[in-house]
Amino acid sequence: MDIMDESLALHRMLKGKISVESKFDIKNKKDLSLVYTPGVASSCLAIKDHPEEAYQLTSKNNTVAVISDGTAVLGLGDIGPLAAIPVMEGKCAIFKRFAGIDAIPIVLNTKDVDELVQTIYYLAPSFGGINLEDISAPRCFEVEKRLRSMLDIPVFHDDQHGTAIACSAALLNALKLVKKDLATSKIVINGAGSAGIAISTFLLGLGAQNLVVCDKAGILDPEDKHLNSAQIEMAHLSNKENIKGSLSVALAGADAFIGVSAGNVVNVSMVQSMNQDAIVFALANPTPEISRDKALEGGARVYGAGISNIPNQINNALVFPGLFKGLLKARVKQIDTDMEIAACKALASLVSDQELHEDYIIPDVFNEDVVKVISSAIIKCQMKK
Repeated sequence: MDIMDESLALHRMLKGKISVESKFDIKNKKDLSLVYTPGVASSCLAIKDHPEEAYQLTSKNNTVAVISDGTAVLGLGDIGPLAAIPVMEGKCAIFKRFAGIDAIPIVLNTKDVDELVQTIYYLAPSFGGINLEDISAPRCFEVEKRLRSMLDIPVFHDDQHGTAIACSAALLNALKLVKKDLATSKIVINGAGSAGIAISTFLLGLGAQNLVVCDKAGILDPEDKHLNSAQIEMAHLSNKENIKGSLSVALAGADAFIGVSAGNVVNVSMVQSMNQDAIVFALANPTPEISRDKALEGGARVYGAGISNIPNQINNALVFPGLFKGLLKARVKQIDTDMEIAACKALASLVSDQELHEDYIIPDVFNEDVVKVISSAIIKCQMKK
């Protein structure tokens, strides 16, 4: 069987990848009276008088909601909330495996921004954090922005910021390897959805100055009436040389390519047009924008992708477990850019100068230090505030 068939068989066998376990074994009536009535009333009243006690007396302190409307699932698009459940369960399993965090998958049967925001707001008291997942752009920007202003627990759209942190950490190390500077390197990003806009915004915050962002129609043009508000804003912030044309035009003379778009949209000749020691991150799933073999044939020196069967897998699973572990432990009310940058630099720092090479620019997700350094970076950031 190939990986798709094997995965389907595994899901049929498991009938769901997560379960709920009690921390206390109820053996007799006294045990029952301690965890439920009448004893539980003491905890209820303690929380009523002092709401912060919820973090000491309930699972809120270590529980995250993984929430989606199923409109932008992996590379599958708008497949609906029901079909999104396997991905949300997988995310929850990763939370537990790598950070010991209990995560609950929640899919919502609405695409309306107001309904999404209000429903998540109503659900929020049960959780210590909200991980938004697979919500299509541009609605995802507004949903996250509004929830962050309404809630006193961290809200994090992982498709945006988790991807941006992981991708930027890999890029910082790749640029170090090829002895190029972020500020002076020409970076082309293909895909102007939630991930592409977030990566672009994050790189600008890190100091990138020569950024060109493309969508299906080519280089973003602020006069293009088909662009949404986030894309128009990015069109004004990027492409300082005012280049016009397709992705192939954008890639000419580029130092780095970051693809968060669709499979097989880049060819060998396009890579050949890039600068020497080119960096190619083809992150589309399940089919990258260009394969590793073809990118290397075109002269790329460093190649990374979102898939796991090649070196340099760049995946947001490197980020969100440690990030939320730090957020929950430090009782952060909302994550900010400083924390995201700290997480990015912490992740990049795990690859030492001695270890850094073309096939190792970012640590593996199974590296136990990943969660530790990212959570520690978040906690240190919070302590400085």
